[in-house]
Amino acid sequence: MRELLLLGASLAVILATPAMAQKADGGASVPGGVSPAATPPASNQAPPVNAPPDARALLAPWAGPYGGLPPFAEVKVSAFQPALEEGMRENLTEVDAIANNPAPPTFDNTIAAQERAGGALRRVMTLYGVWGSTENHADMQAVQQVMDPRIAEFQDKISQNRRLFARIDAVYQARDTSGLTPEQTQLVWYYWINGVKSGARLAPAAKARVTAINQELAGLYAQFSQNLLADEGGHVLYLKQADLAGLPQSVQDAAAAAAADKGHHGEWAVLNTRSSVDPFLTYSDNRPLREQVWKTFYARGDNKDAHDNTRTIIPRILQLRAEKAHLMGFPDYASWKLQDEMAKTPDAAMGLMMRVWPATVARIHQEVGDMQALSDKEGAHIRIEPWDYRYYAEKVRKAKYDVDMNQVKPYLQLDHIKDGMFWAAGQLYGFQFVRLQGIPTYEPEMQVYEVHDRAGNHVGVWYFDPYARAGKNSGAWMSDYRPQSRLDGHDVPVIVSNNANFVKPAPGQPVLISWDDANTMFHEFGHALHGLNSNVTYESLASPSQAQDFVEFPSQLNENWLWTPEVLNRFAVNAQGQPIPPELVRKLRASQTFNTGFSVGEYLSAAIIDMKLHTTPQGPGIAPIDPDAFEKTELAKLGMPPEIVMRHRTPQFQHIFAGDAYAAGYYSYLWAEVLDHDVYEAFVEAGGPYDKATAKRLHDTIMQVGYTVPPAQAYRNFRGRDAQVGAYLRSKGFPDGGAK
Repeated sequence: MRELLLLGASLAVILATPAMAQKADGGASVPGGVSPAATPPASNQAPPVNAPPDARALLAPWAGPYGGLPPFAEVKVSAFQPALEEGMRENLTEVDAIANNPAPPTFDNTIAAQERAGGALRRVMTLYGVWGSTENHADMQAVQQVMDPRIAEFQDKISQNRRLFARIDAVYQARDTSGLTPEQTQLVWYYWINGVKSGARLAPAAKARVTAINQELAGLYAQFSQNLLADEGGHVLYLKQADLAGLPQSVQDAAAAAAADKGHHGEWAVLNTRSSVDPFLTYSDNRPLREQVWKTFYARGDNKDAHDNTRTIIPRILQLRAEKAHLMGFPDYASWKLQDEMAKTPDAAMGLMMRVWPATVARIHQEVGDMQALSDKEGAHIRIEPWDYRYYAEKVRKAKYDVDMNQVKPYLQLDHIKDGMFWAAGQLYGFQFVRLQGIPTYEPEMQVYEVHDRAGNHVGVWYFDPYARAGKNSGAWMSDYRPQSRLDGHDVPVIVSNNANFVKPAPGQPVLISWDDANTMFHEFGHALHGLNSNVTYESLASPSQAQDFVEFPSQLNENWLWTPEVLNRFAVNAQGQPIPPELVRKLRASQTFNTGFSVGEYLSAAIIDMKLHTTPQGPGIAPIDPDAFEKTELAKLGMPPEIVMRHRTPQFQHIFAGDAYAAGYYSYLWAEVLDHDVYEAFVEAGGPYDKATAKRLHDTIMQVGYTVPPAQAYRNFRGRDAQVGAYLRSKGFPDGGAK
């Protein structure tokens, strides 16, 4: 499962979140993180001549091969503000010309004209988003504080432009009688619904208030993200030799490298990020240290200090969102947000979540019982606490299934798993990946690949940013540097990236990753494949720009191919080139539903709290929500087992408080996973995961169509029916009760 996260008002990126399958943290996007009505896809006009030289480099059409590549080597943080300001000025001029066109509104002079506009701003917004998520140091944070509210104001100037929306609405009302293609009709709806959701039909006073709300929210989102980044970077636990008991050598090596990177040679560091914390909690025999690490990690944003998110930021965000929804005529923010998603209503989303929740709780109690029995047998004389869950789960796994994940890790070398992803993509979609050298990147360790189709034609470029560093968001995600399009006959190839946070190895040493990390790699690569498969005319409809509760489905689906014998036998090999033993694979498969109570429970509790936060009444005379008290009270109502916590506690819930994209939308990982398992069963029913006819149908009906087809219809075009929840429940080992 992964999540779409809008980082302030900058770039929407597809972040990886280890929701149900315990993966890394992190989301799909509208191009550049700006709504379609605000910044249409890139045109190739030259940069404005009155921009300062450094800003001009950010605004200019991308030069080089493959339709041009991002000019990472030319980026200066000081140039972002003037470049953004100039790009917004130019785009407003373009949009004003469209809005004030004296000719009657048509698809070409109103909708397609917006698709052609905004190229300079699109380019600088892409770079701005990359720096905001990967190079976010103090100088960049200062720019965000100034510019994110201004970007929000700019968006509203376009989305609430009365004349512009009148033209969009005229084209929308005539969409069925004006000879449009199905793709054009969908694009008209796309612009129209975004205008409606942005308040284009509101009275002037209400529009002004929405604009003020959006500007204030943009600033709050930036503060939330920066507080979380400060708490992650500001807390490090340094270990001595005596503190390493239980830690596998690979975990020790990673901790030593992390300490050395911070100048603490001869020590070992546990960073306050999930990729560092989770292995420590899984293997450390030192219970007091496990407790310390756990409490530090789950207190991020909740320390009642200068980086606190609970006292003012979250309550204010929730108040402003509720007010905005009321101005739009909706009872709550979730109802406003879900109007154009697959779920349509909060009740539908909650209905699915509560369908799964009771079985999840029952499984958690069973898992805790097994752990408690094992700890009692060992004479630990403890009650299982949250900082014990991963540790004892691993012990139970070994006892029940004779699977030691440390035996698996030597066969999971990052470069080999990457090759396995490439191979599976070739089998399913015909893609070939060729390493490129000498391509500008923003970090020297990045890798760049050209992507070919079966016939050897250029499809796009894939960037890979694998390692953790200061100023980089934790977790894993996909970024969409340039979506595919072919407007006016100009084929624009795709540029995408995947981003992770592995600890950089010692020179000459391979990066060994966990099984969960390997799943995450396949997941995030699934987002990239969605973008690379896109075959549409208009950039706004290119994959993976789709309904929030659909966009995670292709990426979650891609995780299934890691488990296939064809991938494991070829690419799960150790340093001596030996493949993972069949017996070890058999044990892995036997344990596939192990610990699903924990993995589903920590995700699903967070998704339910997200929906409750955004459906709880807010307004005049109602006290602001206290995030800590709300979380505690609502989880108690759900019967949340005390041995686990939400995957993302409210003060660090970046997916819903660092931007709008996943607010009232965290449920979408469950929704998408239902689709994922139902589709994978179609492959199984057809004879196997590489069935060519099924793969072609997946490509033709889902992967290539983007948002040109409504998601529910695209799904039916593939499966021949609506999705059924039974496959999901079976995949978790939960009773399905004959579920449909």
